[in-house]
Amino acid sequence: MKIQAGRVAGAKIPTASMADIVFLLIIFFVLTFQVEVDKTKVALPRTNLRFEVPKKAAVVSITGNGQMRVSDGDATSTPVGSAQDVLSFASEIVAADPEKEFVLKADRGVPYRYVDQTIDALKQARVQVLYLLSDQETVEGAGGQ
Repeated sequence: MKIQAGRVAGAKIPTASMADIVFLLIIFFVLTFQVEVDKTKVALPRTNLRFEVPKKAAVVSITGNGQMRVSDGDATSTPVGSAQDVLSFASEIVAADPEKEFVLKADRGVPYRYVDQTIDALKQARVQVLYLLSDQETVEGAGGQ
């Protein structure tokens, strides 16, 4: 009786579980991706103390040349013409959510009159909580004191 040699299997890389791994990576990246709503580049002023700012706060940005941009915290920021436009924007946000927090992000070289006009507009819109963004490390346990 003649014994035949069995077939020699070629070298293969098992790819059956590769789709599962790719699917898990996609889910991970979708869940951990954070959208930055305000991409306005400003050089922030220095401070000694900084509090953690809420992630979904509305943002008002003032660039070095005085251009203003606003965002409700969910959508990408859009340019506005003046502090009066900031007032109407903030009034709409406060009407929908009276406890909405606002962040004012101003370039360190911007003339203070623009910052003052913007703060006055936010006061007139009855904004309850306003954060002034600065360039400093966050201090642990300093929130709200």
